[in-house]
Amino acid sequence: MLLDAASLYFRAYYGVPESVTAPDGTPVNAVRGFCDMVARLVTERRPTRLVACLDLDWRPAFRVEALPSYKAHRVAGNDGGNGGGNGGSALAGAPAGIPEEVPDTLAPQVPVLLEVLDAVGIATGGAEGYEADDVIGTLAATERDDAVQVVSGDRDLMQVVRDSPTPVRLIYVGRGLAKAETLGPVEVAEKYGVPVSRAGEAYAELAMLRGDPSDGLPGVPGVGAKTAATLVSRFDSWADLQAGVLDRTDSRLSAPVRTKLAAAAGYLAVVEPVVRVAQDAPVRLDRPDALPAEPADPERLASLAERWGLGTSVGRLTAALRR
Repeated sequence: MLLDAASLYFRAYYGVPESVTAPDGTPVNAVRGFCDMVARLVTERRPTRLVACLDLDWRPAFRVEALPSYKAHRVAGNDGGNGGGNGGSALAGAPAGIPEEVPDTLAPQVPVLLEVLDAVGIATGGAEGYEADDVIGTLAATERDDAVQVVSGDRDLMQVVRDSPTPVRLIYVGRGLAKAETLGPVEVAEKYGVPVSRAGEAYAELAMLRGDPSDGLPGVPGVGAKTAATLVSRFDSWADLQAGVLDRTDSRLSAPVRTKLAAAAGYLAVVEPVVRVAQDAPVRLDRPDALPAEPADPERLASLAERWGLGTSVGRLTAALRR
Protein backbone atom coordinates (compact mmCIF):
# COMPACT_ATOMS: atom_id res chain seq x y z
CA MET A 1 0.00 0.00 0.00
CA LEU A 2 1.35 3.39 -1.07
CA LEU A 3 -0.14 6.40 0.72
CA ASP A 4 -0.19 9.83 -0.88
CA ALA A 5 0.64 11.39 2.47
CA ALA A 6 -0.13 15.04 1.66
CA SER A 7 -3.43 14.15 0.03
CA LEU A 8 -4.47 12.25 3.14
CA TYR A 9 -3.34 14.74 5.76
CA PHE A 10 -5.05 17.60 3.89
CA ARG A 11 -8.29 15.60 3.94
CA ALA A 12 -7.76 14.78 7.60
CA TYR A 13 -7.22 18.46 8.40
CA TYR A 14 -10.46 19.52 6.74
CA GLY A 15 -12.40 16.46 7.91
CA VAL A 16 -11.59 16.69 11.63
CA PRO A 17 -12.52 19.86 13.57
CA GLU A 18 -9.66 22.19 14.44
CA SER A 19 -11.00 22.14 17.99
CA VAL A 20 -9.24 18.77 18.35
CA THR A 21 -6.09 19.90 20.13
CA ALA A 22 -3.15 18.75 22.20
CA PRO A 23 -3.15 19.44 25.95
CA ASP A 24 -1.37 22.74 25.31
CA GLY A 25 -4.06 23.84 22.83
CA THR A 26 -2.09 23.13 19.64
CA PRO A 27 -4.35 21.79 16.86
CA VAL A 28 -3.65 18.14 16.05
CA ASN A 29 -6.70 17.42 13.91
CA ALA A 30 -4.64 16.46 10.85
CA VAL A 31 -2.45 14.09 12.85
CA ARG A 32 -5.43 12.46 14.54
CA GLY A 33 -7.36 12.15 11.30
CA PHE A 34 -4.39 10.76 9.39
CA CYS A 35 -3.72 8.09 12.03
CA ASP A 36 -7.39 7.13 12.04
CA MET A 37 -7.41 6.80 8.24
CA VAL A 38 -4.32 4.61 8.23
CA ALA A 39 -5.79 2.45 11.00
CA ARG A 40 -8.95 1.95 8.95
CA LEU A 41 -7.04 1.20 5.75
CA VAL A 42 -4.83 -1.35 7.51
CA THR A 43 -7.81 -2.98 9.22
CA GLU A 44 -9.96 -3.21 6.10
CA ARG A 45 -7.38 -3.88 3.40
CA ARG A 46 -4.65 -5.76 5.30
CA PRO A 47 -1.50 -4.69 3.44
CA THR A 48 1.68 -6.51 4.39
CA ARG A 49 3.85 -3.61 3.20
CA LEU A 50 3.13 0.10 3.49
CA VAL A 51 4.91 3.32 2.53
CA ALA A 52 3.79 6.87 3.28
CA CYS A 53 5.01 8.74 0.19
CA LEU A 54 6.21 12.31 0.70
CA ASP A 55 6.52 15.47 -1.36
CA LEU A 56 10.15 16.52 -1.09
CA ASP A 57 9.43 19.09 -3.79
CA TRP A 58 5.79 19.92 -4.47
CA ARG A 59 6.70 21.99 -7.57
CA PRO A 60 9.74 20.31 -9.16
CA ALA A 61 12.12 22.41 -11.22
CA PHE A 62 11.93 20.09 -14.24
CA ARG A 63 8.17 20.60 -14.45
CA VAL A 64 8.37 24.36 -13.95
CA GLU A 65 11.07 24.64 -16.62
CA ALA A 66 8.89 22.73 -19.08
CA LEU A 67 5.71 24.63 -18.19
CA PRO A 68 6.18 27.75 -16.02
CA SER A 69 2.44 27.90 -15.23
CA TYR A 70 2.65 24.57 -13.38
CA LYS A 71 1.16 25.21 -9.92
CA ALA A 72 2.26 28.85 -10.22
CA HIS A 73 -0.98 30.07 -8.67
CA ARG A 74 -0.25 28.06 -5.52
CA VAL A 75 3.03 29.81 -4.72
CA ALA A 76 2.64 32.00 -1.63
CA GLY A 77 2.65 35.65 -2.62
CA ASN A 78 2.24 34.88 -6.32
CA ASP A 79 -0.37 36.89 -8.19
CA GLY A 80 -0.80 34.16 -10.79
CA GLY A 81 2.34 34.73 -12.85
CA ASN A 82 5.05 32.24 -13.55
CA GLY A 83 6.27 31.93 -9.99
CA GLY A 84 9.80 30.96 -9.27
CA GLY A 85 12.15 28.67 -7.46
CA ASN A 86 11.76 24.98 -7.03
CA GLY A 87 9.22 25.26 -4.29
CA GLY A 88 10.36 23.08 -1.45
CA SER A 89 7.80 21.19 0.57
CA ALA A 90 5.48 21.43 3.50
CA LEU A 91 6.62 17.92 4.34
CA ALA A 92 10.24 18.93 4.18
CA GLY A 93 9.47 21.80 6.54
CA ALA A 94 10.60 24.56 4.19
CA PRO A 95 8.32 27.55 4.88
CA ALA A 96 9.19 29.29 1.59
CA GLY A 97 7.89 26.31 -0.33
CA ILE A 98 4.54 25.91 1.37
CA PRO A 99 1.72 26.58 -1.12
CA GLU A 100 -0.39 29.59 -0.22
CA GLU A 101 -3.48 27.54 0.52
CA VAL A 102 -1.81 25.54 3.33
CA PRO A 103 -3.38 26.78 6.59
CA ASP A 104 -1.03 28.07 9.25
CA THR A 105 -2.35 25.49 11.70
CA LEU A 106 -1.67 22.56 9.36
CA ALA A 107 2.02 23.06 8.51
CA PRO A 108 3.28 22.59 12.12
CA GLN A 109 1.39 19.31 12.39
CA VAL A 110 3.35 17.62 9.62
CA PRO A 111 6.59 17.14 11.62
CA VAL A 112 4.50 15.67 14.47
CA LEU A 113 2.88 13.26 12.04
CA LEU A 114 6.25 12.17 10.70
CA GLU A 115 7.50 11.59 14.24
CA VAL A 116 4.50 9.38 14.94
CA LEU A 117 5.04 7.35 11.78
CA ASP A 118 8.70 6.92 12.70
CA ALA A 119 7.88 5.71 16.21
CA VAL A 120 5.23 3.33 14.88
CA GLY A 121 7.70 1.97 12.33
CA ILE A 122 5.78 2.80 9.16
CA ALA A 123 8.12 3.45 6.26
CA THR A 124 8.23 6.85 4.58
CA GLY A 125 9.62 7.41 1.10
CA GLY A 126 10.67 10.45 -0.86
CA ALA A 127 12.85 11.53 -3.78
CA GLU A 128 14.81 14.78 -3.88
CA GLY A 129 13.41 17.08 -6.55
CA TYR A 130 10.22 15.05 -7.02
CA GLU A 131 6.63 14.98 -5.84
CA ALA A 132 4.88 12.23 -3.92
CA ASP A 133 3.12 11.24 -7.16
CA ASP A 134 6.54 10.42 -8.61
CA VAL A 135 7.49 8.37 -5.56
CA ILE A 136 4.26 6.43 -5.95
CA GLY A 137 4.72 6.11 -9.71
CA THR A 138 8.24 4.75 -9.30
CA LEU A 139 7.42 2.28 -6.51
CA ALA A 140 4.35 1.04 -8.39
CA ALA A 141 6.15 0.74 -11.73
CA THR A 142 9.05 -1.21 -10.26
CA GLU A 143 7.02 -3.59 -8.06
CA ARG A 144 7.28 -7.18 -9.23
CA ASP A 145 6.20 -9.21 -6.20
CA ASP A 146 2.96 -7.91 -4.72
CA ALA A 147 -0.26 -6.30 -5.86
CA VAL A 148 -0.20 -2.55 -5.16
CA GLN A 149 -2.88 -0.33 -3.66
CA VAL A 150 -2.35 3.42 -4.05
CA VAL A 151 -4.40 5.58 -1.67
CA SER A 152 -5.01 9.16 -2.79
CA GLY A 153 -7.61 11.79 -3.53
CA ASP A 154 -5.59 12.93 -6.55
CA ARG A 155 -7.08 11.88 -9.89
CA ASP A 156 -3.66 12.21 -11.54
CA LEU A 157 -2.74 8.88 -9.99
CA MET A 158 -5.31 7.09 -12.13
CA GLN A 159 -2.46 6.90 -14.62
CA VAL A 160 -0.62 4.26 -12.53
CA VAL A 161 -3.35 1.59 -12.71
CA ARG A 162 -2.44 -1.63 -14.48
CA ASP A 163 -3.12 -5.37 -14.48
CA SER A 164 0.38 -6.72 -15.10
CA PRO A 165 3.09 -7.64 -14.27
CA THR A 166 1.51 -7.01 -10.85
CA PRO A 167 -1.89 -5.37 -10.40
CA VAL A 168 -1.94 -1.70 -9.38
CA ARG A 169 -5.19 -0.22 -8.14
CA LEU A 170 -6.04 3.31 -7.02
CA ILE A 171 -8.08 3.58 -3.84
CA TYR A 172 -9.57 6.96 -4.74
CA VAL A 173 -10.67 8.91 -1.66
CA GLY A 174 -11.71 12.11 -3.39
CA ARG A 175 -15.12 11.91 -1.69
CA GLY A 176 -13.73 10.64 1.59
CA LEU A 177 -12.51 7.29 2.86
CA ALA A 178 -16.05 6.08 3.58
CA LYS A 179 -16.87 6.50 -0.12
CA ALA A 180 -13.55 5.24 -1.46
CA GLU A 181 -13.55 3.81 -4.98
CA THR A 182 -11.22 1.02 -6.06
CA LEU A 183 -10.15 1.81 -9.61
CA GLY A 184 -8.26 -0.39 -12.03
CA PRO A 185 -7.96 -0.26 -15.83
CA VAL A 186 -11.58 -1.33 -16.37
CA GLU A 187 -13.00 1.29 -14.03
CA VAL A 188 -10.81 4.11 -15.37
CA ALA A 189 -11.73 3.15 -18.93
CA GLU A 190 -15.44 3.14 -18.12
CA LYS A 191 -15.28 6.42 -16.19
CA TYR A 192 -13.30 8.41 -18.77
CA GLY A 193 -13.92 6.66 -22.07
CA VAL A 194 -10.30 5.67 -22.63
CA PRO A 195 -9.10 2.29 -23.97
CA VAL A 196 -8.91 -0.35 -21.25
CA SER A 197 -5.79 -1.88 -22.79
CA ARG A 198 -3.75 1.18 -21.79
CA ALA A 199 -6.12 2.96 -19.42
CA GLY A 200 -3.50 4.48 -17.13
CA GLU A 201 -1.32 5.81 -19.91
CA ALA A 202 -4.36 7.06 -21.82
CA TYR A 203 -5.75 8.87 -18.76
CA ALA A 204 -2.53 10.89 -18.56
CA GLU A 205 -2.87 11.80 -22.24
CA LEU A 206 -6.48 12.84 -21.70
CA ALA A 207 -5.34 15.10 -18.85
CA MET A 208 -2.69 16.70 -21.10
CA LEU A 209 -5.28 17.52 -23.75
CA ARG A 210 -8.09 18.56 -21.43
CA GLY A 211 -5.89 20.51 -19.03
CA ASP A 212 -6.30 21.01 -15.30
CA PRO A 213 -6.63 24.54 -13.88
CA SER A 214 -5.86 23.28 -10.37
CA ASP A 215 -2.34 22.39 -11.55
CA GLY A 216 -1.91 25.32 -13.94
CA LEU A 217 -2.25 23.10 -17.03
CA PRO A 218 -3.97 25.09 -19.78
CA GLY A 219 -4.79 22.13 -22.01
CA VAL A 220 -5.68 22.58 -25.67
CA PRO A 221 -8.22 25.39 -26.18
CA GLY A 222 -11.46 23.97 -27.54
CA VAL A 223 -10.66 20.37 -26.53
CA GLY A 224 -12.72 19.12 -23.61
CA ALA A 225 -12.80 15.80 -21.82
CA LYS A 226 -15.04 14.09 -24.38
CA THR A 227 -12.95 15.11 -27.38
CA ALA A 228 -9.76 14.24 -25.50
CA ALA A 229 -11.07 10.75 -24.72
CA THR A 230 -11.98 10.22 -28.37
CA LEU A 231 -8.50 11.28 -29.47
CA VAL A 232 -6.57 9.04 -27.10
CA SER A 233 -8.82 6.15 -28.11
CA ARG A 234 -7.92 6.61 -31.77
CA PHE A 235 -4.16 6.70 -31.28
CA ASP A 236 -1.85 4.08 -29.83
CA SER A 237 0.40 6.47 -27.92
CA TRP A 238 1.18 10.12 -27.30
CA ALA A 239 3.89 9.99 -29.96
CA ASP A 240 1.39 8.52 -32.42
CA LEU A 241 -1.03 11.38 -31.73
CA GLN A 242 1.65 14.02 -32.22
CA ALA A 243 2.67 12.41 -35.50
CA GLY A 244 -0.97 12.44 -36.58
CA VAL A 245 -1.17 16.19 -36.03
CA LEU A 246 1.72 16.69 -38.47
CA ASP A 247 0.41 14.22 -41.04
CA ARG A 248 -2.43 15.99 -42.87
CA THR A 249 -3.40 12.69 -44.51
CA ASP A 250 -4.15 11.03 -41.16
CA SER A 251 -7.91 10.53 -41.21
CA ARG A 252 -8.11 9.94 -37.45
CA LEU A 253 -8.13 13.73 -36.99
CA SER A 254 -10.80 16.01 -38.36
CA ALA A 255 -9.60 19.28 -39.86
CA PRO A 256 -11.00 21.43 -37.01
CA VAL A 257 -9.41 19.28 -34.30
CA ARG A 258 -6.09 19.15 -36.16
CA THR A 259 -6.14 22.95 -36.35
CA LYS A 260 -6.69 23.21 -32.58
CA LEU A 261 -3.90 20.75 -31.83
CA ALA A 262 -1.51 22.43 -34.27
CA ALA A 263 -2.17 25.81 -32.65
CA ALA A 264 -1.18 24.29 -29.29
CA ALA A 265 1.95 22.58 -30.67
CA GLY A 266 4.28 24.41 -28.27
CA TYR A 267 2.29 23.26 -25.25
CA LEU A 268 1.90 19.70 -26.52
CA ALA A 269 5.66 19.45 -27.10
CA VAL A 270 6.51 20.09 -23.43
CA VAL A 271 3.53 18.90 -21.39
CA GLU A 272 4.22 15.16 -21.26
CA PRO A 273 6.87 15.14 -18.50
CA VAL A 274 4.77 17.63 -16.56
CA VAL A 275 1.72 15.38 -16.41
CA ARG A 276 3.17 11.87 -16.43
CA VAL A 277 4.39 10.68 -13.05
CA ALA A 278 8.03 9.63 -13.02
CA GLN A 279 8.80 5.94 -12.98
CA ASP A 280 12.50 6.31 -12.28
CA ALA A 281 12.69 8.83 -9.43
CA PRO A 282 15.58 8.28 -6.97
CA VAL A 283 13.29 7.06 -4.21
CA ARG A 284 14.71 6.47 -0.76
CA LEU A 285 12.84 4.74 2.05
CA ASP A 286 13.73 5.47 5.65
CA ARG A 287 13.34 1.78 6.55
CA PRO A 288 12.14 -1.52 5.05
CA ASP A 289 8.48 -1.29 4.04
CA ALA A 290 7.16 -4.35 5.89
CA LEU A 291 4.22 -3.27 8.02
CA PRO A 292 5.19 -3.90 11.66
CA ALA A 293 3.03 -5.95 14.01
CA GLU A 294 4.18 -3.84 16.97
CA PRO A 295 5.40 -0.23 17.24
CA ALA A 296 9.10 0.19 16.49
CA ASP A 297 9.61 2.45 19.52
CA PRO A 298 6.75 1.95 22.00
CA GLU A 299 8.15 4.32 24.64
CA ARG A 300 8.65 7.17 22.20
CA LEU A 301 5.22 6.55 20.69
CA ALA A 302 3.63 6.68 24.14
CA SER A 303 5.46 9.92 24.87
CA LEU A 304 4.26 11.47 21.61
CA ALA A 305 0.71 10.31 22.26
CA GLU A 306 0.73 11.90 25.70
CA ARG A 307 2.36 15.15 24.64
CA TRP A 308 0.06 15.73 21.69
CA GLY A 309 -3.12 14.14 23.01
CA LEU A 310 -3.13 11.38 20.40
CA GLY A 311 -3.91 8.46 22.68
CA THR A 312 -7.14 7.33 21.04
CA SER A 313 -5.86 7.59 17.46
CA VAL A 314 -2.49 6.01 18.24
CA GLY A 315 -4.34 3.24 20.06
CA ARG A 316 -6.47 2.55 16.98
CA LEU A 317 -3.40 2.46 14.78
CA THR A 318 -1.40 0.10 16.98
CA ALA A 319 -4.46 -2.15 17.39
CA ALA A 320 -4.79 -2.30 13.61
CA LEU A 321 -1.18 -3.44 13.31
CA ARG A 322 -1.74 -6.33 15.70
CA ARG A 323 -4.73 -7.87 13.92
